[in-house]
Amino acid sequence: MKKFLLLFLMATMFLALPVIESHAALAQDTTSTTLPDDIVFTEVGSAQDSAANNIVKDTVKSVEKDSASTAKPIAKSTETEKLTLWQTFIKGLFGGFLAFLMPCIFPMVPLTISYFTKRAGSRKKGIGQAIIYGISIIVIYVVFGLLITLLFGSSKLNELSSSGWFNFAFFILLIVFAISFFGAFEITLPSSFVNKIDQKADSSKGLGGIFFMAASLALVSFSCTGPIIGTLLVEASSKGNVLGPAVGMFGFALALALPFTLSAIFPGFLNSMPKSGGWLNSVKVCLGFLELALALKFLSAADLVWHWEWFDREIFLCLWVVIFVLMGIYLLGKIKFSHDSELPYVSVPRLFLAILSFSFAVYILPGLWGAPVSVLSGLAPPMNTQDFILGGNMPAAASSSEFPAKVKYNDVLHSPRGFNAFFDLEEGLAYAKKVNKPMIIDFTGHACVNCRKMEDKVWIDPEVGRLIKEEFVLIQLYVDERSAKVPANQVHYSEILRKNTEDLGAWNADFQAIKYNSNSQPFYVLAGHDLNTLVAPQGAIFDAKEYALYLQSALDIFKGKK
Repeated sequence: MKKFLLLFLMATMFLALPVIESHAALAQDTTSTTLPDDIVFTEVGSAQDSAANNIVKDTVKSVEKDSASTAKPIAKSTETEKLTLWQTFIKGLFGGFLAFLMPCIFPMVPLTISYFTKRAGSRKKGIGQAIIYGISIIVIYVVFGLLITLLFGSSKLNELSSSGWFNFAFFILLIVFAISFFGAFEITLPSSFVNKIDQKADSSKGLGGIFFMAASLALVSFSCTGPIIGTLLVEASSKGNVLGPAVGMFGFALALALPFTLSAIFPGFLNSMPKSGGWLNSVKVCLGFLELALALKFLSAADLVWHWEWFDREIFLCLWVVIFVLMGIYLLGKIKFSHDSELPYVSVPRLFLAILSFSFAVYILPGLWGAPVSVLSGLAPPMNTQDFILGGNMPAAASSSEFPAKVKYNDVLHSPRGFNAFFDLEEGLAYAKKVNKPMIIDFTGHACVNCRKMEDKVWIDPEVGRLIKEEFVLIQLYVDERSAKVPANQVHYSEILRKNTEDLGAWNADFQAIKYNSNSQPFYVLAGHDLNTLVAPQGAIFDAKEYALYLQSALDIFKGKK
């Protein structure tokens, strides 16, 4: 019974992770555009900034720059960075516990502890060696995480995370991992390399031998841990924090090392652990289903970046419903893979896991007819890709003047469902002056998860929606839009990006960095017609009431200036 309780606990936590993530508002990070690491932002109005202001003046001819502006640089929140690292650490911890339950690692615990006890000659020395073994596991994985960052750099990793090619490649990679978990083949490292490390572990004595034993575990178990590590590293790298991969690997390694160390210190812990068996492969197969579902998120990101416009919300939700229904059927023993053991009966924990899987499939099913399905905000394609909504489309944004039937770049960019938005700063500014309304300059991105969460969970609030539609002019500036090109007279060399701003994304990213001293998304600037901020710009605010108050405060200031 203990083994099934352990399986139930770990699988439930993994399935609940998207729900936890969707409600952890303060722990959410923002996506950053790629800027060189040595960039130092200057205050708007400084000598260094005057050249940048001239660029904006040339592009938005109707804007008069205030050279004496006192806007201060907007620094990235240290508290947000800490919360993001904690979130990465917790995800790594979950991943490590799941990896421990895999068939490549779990059966090795009693063998490893027995080896240390016999090798040391006494229980005290055996405990010491087991602790060193655990520390060695942590060191190996943390160093691996640091190497990833040092090789690519946080900026390059962040650039990759918003790249169509990267997202599509990772979609393929996760599909391969899922197929491997289903038992079609094993992903292993070259046997010659693994054997060499294994020989080192056998021949070395003292601390060196223990370290090589830990390295051997990492290599031998790669077929099980590789997919989890790969997913974790991509997730951590996309945060733009240089310590993200190392912190994620620390959490992963800590969860992996603890059972080995605790088993040596407390023999009763080893005796209470469930016995190895067919349930280990069931854990692996369930992870295969989850990898398959997660892969679709990266395919969706590639679709948005490349404007394929075929992998819409309905297709995504259909596939998720099918995946979780199949996982429920598998847990009931109706589907059997090559490495599965005979299942004479369905245990109570498996039944409850099957109920969870079926329930989740039923929960997201209404999304096919336009239900928000907030738990998938940021994972599923945005609502504006939905072809059919039961009861008709959401009402269009109210406006005191007729909104243009066609705006620049709307052949490749689309407003959030129910809203009208401009995608060109100059065009949006001209309209804002015409209707005498303040602007919401929304710096966003196709691959920005929190941008979609804000649109799907906060902007649908009646009061927030009313303020955006009736009181503001929405201008969405995509910083990762590569297909849309800006007019030749607006192209300039960006000292920030160190390249010409030929595409719309580069121009928007350069403008955000120069004018507002920021490179994160979502980034909301509530501005007047001089492009100066009415209130301090903000990132994601997942509390609808707080966001409505934020909008109202800027509106009051704008009206007070009239």
